[in-house]
Amino acid sequence: MFFFAYFASRTFFLQTNNTLFMDSYADKDKFYVAVDCIIFGFDNGKLKLLVFNRKIDPYRNLLSLIGSFVKIGESVSEASVRILKEFTGLENVYMKELKTYSSVDRDPGYRCLSVAQYALIRINDEINVLIKEKGAKWVDIEEIPQLILDHNEMVTDALIRIRKISRYKPIGFELLPQKFTIPKLQMLYEAIYQRELDSRNFRKKILSFDVIIKLEEKDRVSSKKGAYLYQFDHHKYKKLQKSGYNFEV
Repeated sequence: MFFFAYFASRTFFLQTNNTLFMDSYADKDKFYVAVDCIIFGFDNGKLKLLVFNRKIDPYRNLLSLIGSFVKIGESVSEASVRILKEFTGLENVYMKELKTYSSVDRDPGYRCLSVAQYALIRINDEINVLIKEKGAKWVDIEEIPQLILDHNEMVTDALIRIRKISRYKPIGFELLPQKFTIPKLQMLYEAIYQRELDSRNFRKKILSFDVIIKLEEKDRVSSKKGAYLYQFDHHKYKKLQKSGYNFEV
């Protein structure tokens, strides 16, 4: 990134990406802004978190969320897209802002606040190849190791947010393939809530929402009898969502 700066009458000018910025606050304190991406995925009945080994000091090579600094010529959302692609190869991931972490002593490297973003994605072979090439990896939510800085706190906060959202949105469908069984859906919600759910009550509750369509196909991987496959009915879901329907299971 090309840049230059000069001082005139207590005002700095910075050029980056062909854009000229005037710093009228040149005599004020400066600090860094970072983005940390909390990416959850679902695979083999487990909710997983995407992590990588940090590339810079302090804490070089220790496990971290996918994150880096916001450049002066980009927004936080633009930075999150760039950072996720740079360190994992993932693109077109829809991320939502969680919250800003701004404790004065949160980063020993320098005064730095972080804007955490989170997303839920379906894990598939293509995604696994991409992240492996970049050196990132999945860890089970139930076995999250110690991460750097306040990243464990970010993960906890993101899980709390997801559980709250699941009360009014069938969030689990974002992590499953287009065709799925009710037992697979139950496994996902158990992973999100971190507790077992009664199978009969879960099936009854899910069917009562009337947002899944039963197919004539069966998944026979687990048994010869097999389990019927379902699809999500987006049209019905949108109508219920507008009415403020409660999807809590």
